Amino acid sequence: MSATNSIAADKLFRLIGTPNCPVIVDVRPDATELLPSAIQRPVEEVRNWAGSLIGKKVVVFCVQGHERGAGVAAILRSEGVDAETLENGFSAWRDAGLPVIDGAKLPERDRAGRTVWVTRARPKVDRIACPWLIRRFVDPEAKFLFVAPSEVAGVAERFGAAPFDVDGVFWSHRGDQCSFDTMVDEFGLGGFEALKRLAVIVRGADTAHPEIAPQAAGLLAASLGLSRMYTDDHQQLEAGMLVYDAFYRWCRDAVDETHDWVSHKPRQARQAVTA
Repeated sequence: MSATNSIAADKLFRLIGTPNCPVIVDVRPDATELLPSAIQRPVEEVRNWAGSLIGKKVVVFCVQGHERGAGVAAILRSEGVDAETLENGFSAWRDAGLPVIDGAKLPERDRAGRTVWVTRARPKVDRIACPWLIRRFVDPEAKFLFVAPSEVAGVAERFGAAPFDVDGVFWSHRGDQCSFDTMVDEFGLGGFEALKRLAVIVRGADTAHPEIAPQAAGLLAASLGLSRMYTDDHQQLEAGMLVYDAFYRWCRDAVDETHDWVSHKPRQARQAVTA
């Protein structure tokens, strides 16, 4: 049975990747293996950053789930934050064989503790899919810069941003794999089965191979439609987040569900139609 004000690792795992995921706060010092979607905060400054979490659901974790994590969660609750702990801490997550991210793979963070990424302006598929993946599974506070193709390298160097989905950089296409595939693999997120299914759809839509997944053509159509609806790339990204949230939940929960024009009718009505 879970302790009071705590959540089990398997239940938290189900929430990661969805808009309902709580803010996951890692209070381990100098952690190198990261829990997906977690942000890192120093214990000593908890009362300074507690205010930014008011009104949000929060899960705090340390190594074993004892004094450090429990104490921070208690302080957050005293400050009006809806906070609980990860039951038995990061150790329980590892023991359950759940995905972890190698912290060395993440770009250097800015002064606010955020990763910063840069890519070409006027995104279509990969350049919306990748930011969605990063915000939902890697760094929910990540910032994205959209610039002219010729400016990506210079902006990356001057502002410490990680370039992605451009030629000749680490976070980009590899063979027949798209940038989204690269990020799923490099961040070690293959343990999310729905992400692996979504990666095939993104790849089909992004590389002109809709035949590899029936849903790829629909994703491409939605992506091109959004690119015509929005002239501001950041507004398009915010709208695209909902599209990928929906595709992810289909990949996770609805792949076996069907629908037709009578499926919503009461049982007796369906029987009359099919009789």
